[in-house]
Amino acid sequence: MFVIIGAVVVIASVIGGYTAMGGHLAVLIQPFEAVIIVGAAVGAFVIGNPPFVLKRTVNAVLRILKGAKHNKESYIELLSLLYQIFKLAKTKGMLALESHVENPEESTLFQQFPKFASDHHALVFLCDYLRMLTLGTDNPHQIEALIDEELDTHHQEQLQVSNAIQSMADGMPALGIVAAVLGVIKTMGSITEPPEVLGHLIGGALVGTFLGVFLSYGFLAPLAVACKSADDAEAKYLQCIKAGILAHMQGNPPAVSVEFARKALLENVRPTFYEVEEAVQALPPV
Repeated sequence: MFVIIGAVVVIASVIGGYTAMGGHLAVLIQPFEAVIIVGAAVGAFVIGNPPFVLKRTVNAVLRILKGAKHNKESYIELLSLLYQIFKLAKTKGMLALESHVENPEESTLFQQFPKFASDHHALVFLCDYLRMLTLGTDNPHQIEALIDEELDTHHQEQLQVSNAIQSMADGMPALGIVAAVLGVIKTMGSITEPPEVLGHLIGGALVGTFLGVFLSYGFLAPLAVACKSADDAEAKYLQCIKAGILAHMQGNPPAVSVEFARKALLENVRPTFYEVEEAVQALPPV
C-alpha cells in the first residue's frame, strides 16, 4: 500500500510541477524513447543475472506490493510456538519433538500456528535445528556458528535481488542519454525544418534523459532499498528463532528462552513482555 502511495506522490509531484510551470504534457509522450530505455534496461538485466535471480526479483516485487510480511501479531505467534516447543522439550524430553520435526505438515503442534506453518523457509529452518537437538547435539557454540553461516548464505542470496535492481537503477540514466543521443541524431536529419519543428524534435530527444533519470531515482533505486529492507526483516525473523534455540540449549526455562528471542526483535514489531505472557498463557497444554 505504501509503495503505491509513494509512486503516486512521485508521479504527481513531477508531472504536477511540470504542468504548473506551463509545460505541455504532450511533449513528454515519447513512446519510442521509453521503448529504447526500458527495453535496453530489461535486456541488460537479463544479460547480467542468472534465471533464478530473475524469478526472485519478480517474487520480491510482488512481496513488497503486498506489504510487510511480519508484524507484531506474527511475532507473537512465533514466540508462542517457541514457548510450546521448549516447554514440550523440558517436560517430555527432546525426543518428544521428533515426530513433529520429521512431519511438520502433519504436526498438531505446528498446526496451532498456521501463519508460521505456511512459511516454508522458516518452518524448514526451525525443524532442521530442532532435528539436530533431537539427535543429541548439545553444544550451543557449534549451533550458533552453523546458524550464522546459514543466515549469512541466505542473506547473500537475498541481496542478489536488491543489488540487481540497484544496478539497473544505476544504468538507467546512461540509457536515457543513449535515447537522447538517438533523438538528436534523428533531429540532425531534419535540420532544414523550421524552428518550431526542430524545437519539438529536440524536446522529444531530451525526454530520453528525463525518463532515464526519473525512472532510476524515482522508482528503481527506492525499489532496491525496499527489497533490501524486506530481506533484512525476514533475516530478523530467523534471528529471533536463533536466539530462542540458543537460550534453550543453555538450559534456560521456556519463558526465559522466549524472552531472549523477543529481545532480538526490532522495536516497531517487538511485542511487550506482557503481550507474550498473555499469549502463552492461553496456549493449550502440551
